[in-house]
Amino acid sequence: MTEQEYSFSPSGEKFPIPSEQAHQEEFETLTKIVDQQRQKGREIVVVVGVGFVGAVMAAVVADSTDEHGEPKKFVIGMQRPSVRSYWKIPLLNRGLSPVKSEDPEVDVLIHNCVKEKKTLMATYTYDVLSLADVVVVDVQCDYLKESLGDCRTGSADMAALETSLGFIAEKIKPEALVLIETTVAPGTTEQVAYPIMKKIFRRRNIDTDPLLAHSYERVMPGKNYVASIRDFWRVCSGVNQSAKDKVKKFLEDVLNTDDFPLTVLDKPIESETAKIIENSYRATILAFMDEWSLFSERNGVDLKKVIEAIKMRPTHSNMLFPGPGIGGYCLPKDGGLGVWAYKHIHGWEDDIFKITPLAIDINDTRSLHAAQLVRDALRNMGRPIAAADILLLGAAYREDVGDTRYSGSEMIVRKLTEMGGEIRVHDPFLEHWWELEAQDTYPQPQYSWSRFFHRQEKLKELTIEKDLWGAMKGVEAIVLGVRHSHYLDMDPEAVVNAVGKPCAIIDCFCILDDEKIEQYFKLGCEVKGMGRGHIQRIKEKVRKAL
Repeated sequence: MTEQEYSFSPSGEKFPIPSEQAHQEEFETLTKIVDQQRQKGREIVVVVGVGFVGAVMAAVVADSTDEHGEPKKFVIGMQRPSVRSYWKIPLLNRGLSPVKSEDPEVDVLIHNCVKEKKTLMATYTYDVLSLADVVVVDVQCDYLKESLGDCRTGSADMAALETSLGFIAEKIKPEALVLIETTVAPGTTEQVAYPIMKKIFRRRNIDTDPLLAHSYERVMPGKNYVASIRDFWRVCSGVNQSAKDKVKKFLEDVLNTDDFPLTVLDKPIESETAKIIENSYRATILAFMDEWSLFSERNGVDLKKVIEAIKMRPTHSNMLFPGPGIGGYCLPKDGGLGVWAYKHIHGWEDDIFKITPLAIDINDTRSLHAAQLVRDALRNMGRPIAAADILLLGAAYREDVGDTRYSGSEMIVRKLTEMGGEIRVHDPFLEHWWELEAQDTYPQPQYSWSRFFHRQEKLKELTIEKDLWGAMKGVEAIVLGVRHSHYLDMDPEAVVNAVGKPCAIIDCFCILDDEKIEQYFKLGCEVKGMGRGHIQRIKEKVRKAL
């Protein structure tokens, strides 16, 4: 007798993995529900993968209405019943979001679609694909890096996507639209997905081509999460004219394309390449700023003021301070998908890519400099970093979100831990930091950043501090890692009082203005800042006045 397996939600609730018998019963129930929905004139949409993108995309589609305000789609979210992910299905069927978001519309939208409009549900059986008019694929396609600071050694992780496409081709009706929404290596839709599906169609004696399309999302975590899917510009294409027409109609049905017009490109590789270039461009600009951040530190320049001066020119108004890393799921990896595809999908053997991989390597490693600043600040106070209590403020990759994927803060913590520091972490948007707590399996087995550092085992025991001011007590250093609104206006005197003594303050993200920097020095603290070379002048000014 096989032992019962369970899937655990982030809150710790456990759900038994369904048996083979349950699959058949589930499909019978789904068939009846779909028949009822078809009688109401609704198109059946199956979203494969109800994670960070898929769950909210499913709700946006389920919330769409016709000109009379009536629902025109019935959506079924599909997640395979693995130990890691199955818990999302029962949660979604309760009307609860399987993804945590700072956008209040996420929870409301999912609850309303599941419980009030009854246009959204979730399942674990691949058989549901046979009932679909449209299949939206939101299966993760990661870029696995084999070394730190050399993205060329990495590779696209296509296995889950390829397996899902095979299941889809085995189950769907020939006339069903399959829309790949995942960010993929350029060429994937036409040279990977299409052959997989076409071969299976032939085996099923289906003579027509798969109606296969690609349209990438531009999801932004934070307070406008839903709007970044529904009320934002989209790019799409299809492998043939029928697929192109179908994906255009589908997206116009479910997204706000009146205010945010759809761009239809000739071929899917153009849509795929657009996403890669879009994110690589932004990553490259930020990497470019990193060297000027170091220049500024070493030559007495305040990069913050320099950037503000440049931004007065309208053509440069979107220039950003580089900070301790770019993080998020897209920018740290997407360029790698393009570099990998050039050789492994398209078969070129020359090396045309110089800037794109270099930008990734710079962005992956620049947060290590923050750890050096902590070391130097403590050294200036006559304190070793070994055994020093260090408080990191902000674990997320950007301000006022709870998303820790590839955050610069993770690299800071890992490097400081390797150097012997004792780490505390506060982040008002997090309850858990899975990259640390579950580093044996997260983001997947053998691919935690922990493999690039020593002394990482104890980070599994790290918990997020709930009390900001209480977390400061007795620390040797405070690292301002993220521009969360909670950290922007902290009074230096209140900070030193909470610590109980002068400490080192390391500003990674231009949180401190000159007045606060000066006040910290007057209170006996040491201050360092990424890109803030003028801090030494402020320190000398305070010393002369004493």
